[in-house]
Amino acid sequence: MPLSDMPEFSDDLLKEFETRRTERVNTPVIQPAEPFLDIAGEDLRRRIFLTESETGASLCLRPEFTIPVCLRHIETATGTPRRYSYLGEVFRQRREGAHEFYQAGIEDLGDKDIASADARAIGDATGVLKALLPGRKLALTLGDQAVFEAVVQALGLPLGWQKRLIHAFGDMEHLEALLERLARPQPVAGLDPEIAGLIASGKEAELVARIDRTMQETGYSTNASRSPAEIARRLKEKLELAETRLDGSALLLLREFLTLQLPLDEAPAALAGFADAAGLKLGAALALFDARLAALANAGADIGGMTYRAAFGRPLDYYTGLVFEITEAGSSAVLAGGGRFDRLLTLLGASDHVPAVGFSLWLDRIEAGRADQ
Repeated sequence: MPLSDMPEFSDDLLKEFETRRTERVNTPVIQPAEPFLDIAGEDLRRRIFLTESETGASLCLRPEFTIPVCLRHIETATGTPRRYSYLGEVFRQRREGAHEFYQAGIEDLGDKDIASADARAIGDATGVLKALLPGRKLALTLGDQAVFEAVVQALGLPLGWQKRLIHAFGDMEHLEALLERLARPQPVAGLDPEIAGLIASGKEAELVARIDRTMQETGYSTNASRSPAEIARRLKEKLELAETRLDGSALLLLREFLTLQLPLDEAPAALAGFADAAGLKLGAALALFDARLAALANAGADIGGMTYRAAFGRPLDYYTGLVFEITEAGSSAVLAGGGRFDRLLTLLGASDHVPAVGFSLWLDRIEAGRADQ
């Protein structure tokens, strides 16, 4: 898509970004693929257009802006807090629409007042959409990765199962499949009886020696990427996960939590009531949830007109807390979506922890909405 095909409202959009005191940045279209493959999430990974450099390095066409903007921030050693905006092309396979399209958004890095920054991100996304689609009724859905993680952790599942469930948050089909496995554990098939016995008995040294001997006999050890000790650890973890059963009451609690959907102003009482009735300690996550709502209220947001959905997440692995999306009322087409990603900059190589929140705008959908006015 040539630059002449930028949305006709681009100047208005850039003025909105300027009004919000952001610094507009651009990033190279050709990006290192590794950060997206390692961090971005399965849904995005399978949509990326990959290529290679002449030295064999894995590269990709820029599939989104959050990771590139964060990499640029780290590389330029810019201090925080910083508010970046962007407007440019992204390239990824989509079920509907062109694979090459324009995207814009704001990334808010380094503000330690988490609740206030979250409220500002929601307010900015809503404000920009109202300016570009005047008179349209918008619907905002909010979820919270941190609240879901707190519920899962409070249930006392093994760490491996916690990671699986948290990784699936936002993909209800995958999450439901995992809950079914927790309700009906399946034995690990094809495991050598002797190795299974050594795992069950806790004889770790003998287990490692047995795996090492097998690797030597089969010749696998000459090109193995994992040591016998690491293979033993992974086998133990696999068995533990396969044998874990979530008792009926805990499973019902988790399913009950995932069905919560109500006006955002009613969510704090509902979450506190759920935690009390279930005997779960969700204090820190609920305190931040409440602080975010207070910040939204102080900013004049219509909290009662927003929806909290406990099962709502976004299919990107780097989100850590707030997740939200905005549609036109009565439509399922997402116009803006974003959330909090506090771990991302550290994962990308930042030496210090950098709290971060942001959102992106789907400009082709906004353009289609303006055409209907």
